[in-house]
Amino acid sequence: MTTRRPHAAVAIGALCSLMLPLLLSACQGQRGTDPGASPETSAAMDAAQTSGKKVLRIGAIPDQKPEKLNRLYPLVADALSSELGVEVSYVPVVDYTAAVSAFRTGDLDLVWFGGLSGVQARLQTPGARVIAQRDIDARFHSVFIANKSSGLQPITDIKGLAELKGRRFSFGSENSTSGTLMPSYFLAQAGVKPADFAGGAAGYSGSHDTTIALVQSGSYEAGAVNEKVWRDNLRDGKADPAKVAVIWRTPPYHDYHWVAQPNLDQRFGPGFSDKLRDVILAWNPTDPEQQQILELFGAETFIEAQPADYAKIEQIGRQLGKVR
Repeated sequence: MTTRRPHAAVAIGALCSLMLPLLLSACQGQRGTDPGASPETSAAMDAAQTSGKKVLRIGAIPDQKPEKLNRLYPLVADALSSELGVEVSYVPVVDYTAAVSAFRTGDLDLVWFGGLSGVQARLQTPGARVIAQRDIDARFHSVFIANKSSGLQPITDIKGLAELKGRRFSFGSENSTSGTLMPSYFLAQAGVKPADFAGGAAGYSGSHDTTIALVQSGSYEAGAVNEKVWRDNLRDGKADPAKVAVIWRTPPYHDYHWVAQPNLDQRFGPGFSDKLRDVILAWNPTDPEQQQILELFGAETFIEAQPADYAKIEQIGRQLGKVR
């Protein structure tokens, strides 16, 4: 007859209760979720990773207001899911750095990056693949805008950017290609350094929409933004041409592009990455759903893209300390 030892059972139960949180914590750490992600982003990533299904997790740099991103990317997810025959989940991120980090850790499989953030992501994720860019990304532009009360006049050549010295000036996100990197590059060619702005530094609004609003309100005298977002704001009545106007348009450069993880063929089957590329390249304005996606992207179509397209962005990023 076996003698029960209640005290030992209690001790074992207590030990298990102490170890369980540690085991759960270890499992969460192994999933690689970005510690800087928002609670909503972490929850979405966890749900996608633990559902037991093969889920293609897509994301995008938050270069515009969340309401627009939340209109566009669920449509993209639905279209990709229908055409690829896999579950697709849109996972929002809090900033550009979080998008690059989530791609590096494998928490995002396909991301709509800007030129700079795409270079950063690919350098941190060997084998990552450039999938496609919009037709407008092959010759993209930034615009410098100014509040009408600033007295700043249209600039006819790059040397005229020197007029911005001593002015209250705002970029967008610190890692934005069209809102910071390329404007900084052209300012440097005109001999304008960050310390030359009023207060000894430029501002960083965080997004193109916010830069436009801040310049229009007079909080800043001038700023640099993505030309497409500027035009969208004019069209939607959010930018008032009586208060704010373009004073200079940059030369063209390559910008936004889709970047995919290198292991998609292993996870979803041979040829999946090629099929993903072909699906995006085939989006057509004659299809109502695809037309809506293209319209929100501000494009007529998507076109092929290569890593070499962004070599100049990488070079400038290294010059300005944004790429290491």
